[in-house]
Amino acid sequence: MTIQLVRDTGELHALPRTGPGRRAVVMTMGALHEGHATLVREARRLVGPDGQVVVTVFVNPLQFGADEDLDRYPRTLDADVALAEGSGADAVFAPSVAEVYPGGEPEVRISAGPMGGRLEGAHRPGHFDGMLTVVAKLLHLSRPDVALFGQKDAQQLALIRRMVRDLNFPVEIVGVPTVREDDHLALSSRNRYLSAADRASALALPRALRAAEDAAGDGPSAVREAAHAVLDGAATLEPPVVLDYLALVDPADFTEVSTGHTGQAVLAVAARVGTTRLIDNIVLDFTPGERS
Repeated sequence: MTIQLVRDTGELHALPRTGPGRRAVVMTMGALHEGHATLVREARRLVGPDGQVVVTVFVNPLQFGADEDLDRYPRTLDADVALAEGSGADAVFAPSVAEVYPGGEPEVRISAGPMGGRLEGAHRPGHFDGMLTVVAKLLHLSRPDVALFGQKDAQQLALIRRMVRDLNFPVEIVGVPTVREDDHLALSSRNRYLSAADRASALALPRALRAAEDAAGDGPSAVREAAHAVLDGAATLEPPVVLDYLALVDPADFTEVSTGHTGQAVLAVAARVGTTRLIDNIVLDFTPGERS
């Protein structure tokens, strides 16, 4: 069956559902790449041939700060629909801003709370409030049984899980591991802005994470030191890697873990290379006798 492109909520709600099959939704801002394709394929696997997979494509203006160029964000709907179809989606929901926010910018929004003010939230004030507001709206509009999000945006995933739990959304949230390119750079729509020199410098991010993983057996302090050693060296490259943050945090609330921490932790990094800001992370396990 040919994929359906729907533009308004009436068409979305009219999409036929096959018997008791579950609906999965993959939310995107478009400019789809292999990372998104992996999410769609996993959604198809989870709901099976009798289920339904819906991909949303919506560039959410609430997520862009004053110094972030909303108009610069790539919009490639035809290619997005083709990739979604090739990956197993049944429909693409690509609403207008007026469709999602019919009364203009919403005065009532979801607050990301304390976790939303840490790390990415501290560097991009209001970003997570805007993200949660649109995720809540799209969950309401698409009515899925399961929604899939990438682990690359680990803080976003943690906040969505917290919102769903705190506000009793009737949906299962599934995190999908980060997809990487052959040189280990995490797949991102922003990678297209990197020059060859930028990309060579940016590879310090996955190198730092691998160094941290190798040091995990020696505890949190060793992890931080190993990652910082790589990134300190990358600060001297041309162009330099300009670090926004490197943090080893509890995956439940994104607070820094202590030296004696046991169990899982997320090592999260954000940095600028040239004009492009990149994020990455890795999940580490500090359970005695275990490695990530």
